[in-house]
Amino acid sequence: MQNGIKGKQQGMTFIGLVIVVAAIIFLAMIGMKMVPAYIEFFGVKKVLNHIASEPNFNDMGKKEIMTMFDKGANVGYISVVKGSDLVIEKNEQGNVVIVDYQVVKPIIANVSVQMDFHASTEK
Repeated sequence: MQNGIKGKQQGMTFIGLVIVVAAIIFLAMIGMKMVPAYIEFFGVKKVLNHIASEPNFNDMGKKEIMTMFDKGANVGYISVVKGSDLVIEKNEQGNVVIVDYQVVKPIIANVSVQMDFHASTEK
């Protein structure tokens, strides 16, 4: 002992450590569920941008755009959106392709995360 003077201990308790580790694991689980959906979304945007960059994009018909999207989605392993899900409109500048979709991923028991995505060829 130090001549009757008790030193004050500092640090985290075991229960505090368990709570911090549980929070980190929970956040990691959410991240592991959400990241693939965002990777697929960026793939959808990439396919739409590729279609929009075609020289004859504004002269294409709906069926041709849908077929092109399905081919690009097949190459990019995109399964959440199909060519038939696309909204294809004409405006003053030409064709505009829009897709809106949701992805719901279960986390634990009845807790889920819902992600809403919107992609368009409009700039």
